[in-house]
Formats: sequence, structure tokens, C-alpha cells
Amino acid sequence: MERPAFEKIKDYDEFLKYYWYREELIKICRSLGLRSTGSKIELNEVIKAYFSGEKILPGKKKTKSKKATVKELTLETGLIECGFTFGNRFRDFFSRQTGVAPFKFNVDMVATAKAVKENGDESFTLGDLLDIYYGKKTYVTYDRSALQWNKFVKDFCEDDATKTCKDRLKAAAALWKIVRESDMKKEYSQELFEKYMKKN
Repeated sequence: MERPAFEKIKDYDEFLKYYWYREELIKICRSLGLRSTGSKIELNEVIKAYFSGEKILPGKKKTKSKKATVKELTLETGLIECGFTFGNRFRDFFSRQTGVAPFKFNVDMVATAKAVKENGDESFTLGDLLDIYYGKKTYVTYDRSALQWNKFVKDFCEDDATKTCKDRLKAAAALWKIVRESDMKKEYSQELFEKYMKKN
């Protein structure tokens, strides 16, 4: 089934059947007079609220926070209090806590830190962020649907059957367009290739 115009979608469950680019979500939110800034996951939350009858309106721009003065970082240090960033100071701190070097922030840590700052949640600590790293807590989770296209292309290119395509990326994009605009699973399969591409 082809993706209908947003105005014809009846509820959030139907909305979730289709793939939406961030730019499309921004356009939808603007047309409804809703908040239209943030990541895909945040825009999806605005649309979810809209379908449940709540309107998340555009907010005032946040004023920049004062420069943090916390010198020593501990697990009890507040994320906002210390002016948390994804820079070396905090990478080194988490490297010492985990014993992992070089330390890399995972996507859920990134999504959480952003949400904590946006919510102004002063109770959230570096220890809480470490719990996110270990999967012991959840604050917000990264919208992995944003990675669907990347996985689709990777799987497409790894399939020997697609080697017959002159321009594999172009072919993957054409097949993705069919999948994206339908209510099909947003995953590559050889059956999809056989059905839509092999005859072309």
C-alpha cells in the first residue's frame, strides 16, 4: 500500500507504518502549528502527542546556560551543573569509570544527554548517564529508525544478486523509495529485489 498524504492518516499507529524523513516531519509539524525543531525522535513525539489530542507548541528559544564551574567530576555530579559535552574531559571521565579506552558515547547516551538539557533536568547525574551506558536505566532511546536507510543499502550491497546492477547505490535508492512509500517493513530482502528490480 502506498503512503497516503499525512492529512489522510487516521492515527499514530497508521503513521508509524510509513517512513518519514526529518524534513518531512518538520514540514508536517509546521503546517499544524506545532513545535518543529529537534531530532526525528523528538518530532515523532510531537506528532504522537498530536494524534492523542495534545498540541506541543513552539517554545521560546532557550537562553545559553552559564559556563560550568565544576572542577572535579564525580558520579554524583549533575549533567547540567557540570556543563556536560561530548568532549575529551567527559570522554576521559567515562573511560576511567568503565576501563574502556578510547571511550565512545553510545547513541542512547547522546539522546539522553540532549533530552536532559532540553528538559532542564538538574537531578540527572553523570552516574545516571553511566547507567544508560550499561543499559541499567532508560531516559530516552535513540530513534533507530533513522538508521533504516543505512542498513537497507548495506544489506542491498551485500547481496550477491544485486551485483547485476550497474549503479548499485542508484538501484538501492529506487528500491528504498518503493519500500519507504509503502507500509512494507523497512528492510531489504532478496524477495524485494526479485519482485521490483530484477525485471528492470
